[in-house]
Amino acid sequence: FVREACPGRAVGSAKLIVCALRSLLRWLHLTGQVPTPLAAAVPAVAGWKLSGLPKGLEPGQLARLLASCDRSTATGRRDYAVLLLLSRLGLRAGEVARLGLDDIDWRRGELIITGKGNRSEKLPLPTDVGTAITAYLRHGRPPAAEGRSVFVRVHAPLQALTTGGVTMIVFDGAQRAGLGKMHAHRLRHTAATAMLRAGSPLPEVGQVLRHRSVLSTAIYAKVDRDALSVLARPWPTAAEDGVS
Repeated sequence: FVREACPGRAVGSAKLIVCALRSLLRWLHLTGQVPTPLAAAVPAVAGWKLSGLPKGLEPGQLARLLASCDRSTATGRRDYAVLLLLSRLGLRAGEVARLGLDDIDWRRGELIITGKGNRSEKLPLPTDVGTAITAYLRHGRPPAAEGRSVFVRVHAPLQALTTGGVTMIVFDGAQRAGLGKMHAHRLRHTAATAMLRAGSPLPEVGQVLRHRSVLSTAIYAKVDRDALSVLARPWPTAAEDGVS
């Protein structure tokens, strides 16, 4: 049963199935319906550290997602800027939603991001991302928008986008691009793997993603096998070692 029910499931989901099966077998034994205690025979689910491989988008898929935004419209300009922030800087949906007009330092080319625990950190503002935000602010953000949030609703009430609103931008864009269901966090994975493939060291990737622990960043290194094979030192041959 475990072999049929658990393959393809997340570790947490598989563990719940195993736990439920053990509980059922204990109950059947206690009530006399099964003469032999079988709970101990149910195999455990291995949950290796750093085993959850985040799935980022391939460059072609990301291009399709970005191209799905009609930038001749206010909605398209807003959504395009949001998707760039998520996929280029690896921001979380909530961080994009909380981004304020006063958090952009145009002169220095920096963003002030308020992340987990209300920690504020500065990130460089890439030129293409800055251009997309500028296009939205000039030709997309409603003049009558409430508050100082960068991204707001297109239709009344003209309030700041919520985290859920940012998530829906990703979901809708993925549907238009034929990429299936997608959560905003997948674009964070996309940003991380893109930085690794460009040769950025893990500490630098962790700094951009604002990880407190290097273990949080290390998981991304497992995804890009091509990059790992380049970084791996070749196995020395006997001749190279001077062994005859």
